[in-house]
Amino acid sequence: LTVDLSGLSAGQRQAIGYLVDASEIMDDLFWRQAYGGKQAFLSGIENDEERHFAEINYGPWDRLNNETPFVDGYTDKPLGAQFYPADMTREEFDSWNNPDKAGLYSFVIRDADGGLALFPFHEAFANELAEAAKLLRDAMPLVENEAFRDYLGMRADALVSGEFQASDFAWMDMKDNSLELVIGPIETYEDRLFGYRAAYESYVLLKDMAWSERLSRFADFLPELQRGLPVPDQYKQETPGTDSDLNAYDVLYYAGRSNAGSKTIAINLPNDEQVQLQKGTRRLQLKNAIRAKFDRILVPIADLLIAEDQRQYITFNAFFSNTMFHEVAHGLGIKNTLDGSGTVRAALKEHASALEEGKADILGLYMITRLFEKGEMNEGKLMDHYVTFMASVFRSVRFGASSAHGRANMIRFNFFQSADAFTRDETTGTYHVDFEKMQDAMSQLSGMILTLQGDGDYEGVDMLVQSEGTIGEQLQTDLDRLAAVGIPVDIEFIQGKDVLGL
Repeated sequence: LTVDLSGLSAGQRQAIGYLVDASEIMDDLFWRQAYGGKQAFLSGIENDEERHFAEINYGPWDRLNNETPFVDGYTDKPLGAQFYPADMTREEFDSWNNPDKAGLYSFVIRDADGGLALFPFHEAFANELAEAAKLLRDAMPLVENEAFRDYLGMRADALVSGEFQASDFAWMDMKDNSLELVIGPIETYEDRLFGYRAAYESYVLLKDMAWSERLSRFADFLPELQRGLPVPDQYKQETPGTDSDLNAYDVLYYAGRSNAGSKTIAINLPNDEQVQLQKGTRRLQLKNAIRAKFDRILVPIADLLIAEDQRQYITFNAFFSNTMFHEVAHGLGIKNTLDGSGTVRAALKEHASALEEGKADILGLYMITRLFEKGEMNEGKLMDHYVTFMASVFRSVRFGASSAHGRANMIRFNFFQSADAFTRDETTGTYHVDFEKMQDAMSQLSGMILTLQGDGDYEGVDMLVQSEGTIGEQLQTDLDRLAAVGIPVDIEFIQGKDVLGL
């Protein structure tokens, strides 16, 4: 994972070193949230390949195979990872009268009397977070952008206090910094029990100024695209923040949750619904990671599973745009349920992430379609995006049911299949996209997901996940063909200060 740093000053390069060191602390904290103590666990594995596989999975469970244990002596991974007591039941949690029990930034533990209690992350990891905060402050005098310097100070304070909203607002206001850092407890995918608790992660990034300039204008279309969503008005009554922006970055370092199993290739943050409604979000496209997955995974998949006469539509620009508009689409739709009971995330619990990822995928394609119709996108053909989208379903569905992205792609594949959005040639074992029917299916699936979210319909989403969030026999056979010829499920990064020449 190398990037040309020759255009940076010596101070900026030194600052990157501090940011990587802080990221390594996030990596250790994620290990403890996901499994427990890293070193004692790894030292007990004698086989080198098995130990390495455990390192990239952050524990003894295969993240890209439904969290199946691969180390002897381990059973199923706890749905709540290490966020909840091992003996806690869902019923006990549901009946617990604590207004903060769904909080992002705390463990649930047993108190002295055996009841449930909250243990904030910033108290559980006080020493480690103090060291990470010091490293961010050490980087501050070395960075050249004033807004980024201020943000580092605010994020350092947030790590040790557990209060992140102010730094999230500051992060939204940064527009012209070349160096970038995303750090802290952010995404909730690791909590498969309720989807409440955030896991530690970090990205150290360098902005690609030329590509970012190409992307920046699309954020202006968000309010108009929101108004055109294929649902009744009440499901699109919220107005996306107008400060949203789109930028392209090369990744210098991944740590923690973002580096576990499947590697993130785009970011849409912050997750705080209040910040989103006031400011929007920032969408960060991780260009070198996207290119790696396109070259090493998506193109080989297309060569095997996409009809020969449609392989011409598999392009990097379409894959990049589909990825970008997936992140943009997170800002569309509705964040709070129509009945006023709270956020969609809280209402849909452990299914919230999978449905949100499904929404972002399908609305991303919807947005691209509308922008092509308006003449605002004209690079390549619209068909490029549809066929590349289909090929990427095969890529992401391989992440498995334990992944929100994997589950979302299972639902979409089955929905498209029922709508005849594609056909499969029994002789060649390849898939052919029906352009018109896929557009219809796109609109129908968009409307269904947005309605489920707005209604906060947990039972409806649970039924959808149970019925459609599975891999059928034919699809599994085709996925086995990908494995048989050695197409990887995902990539691993060789990374660090030495790789960057720091």
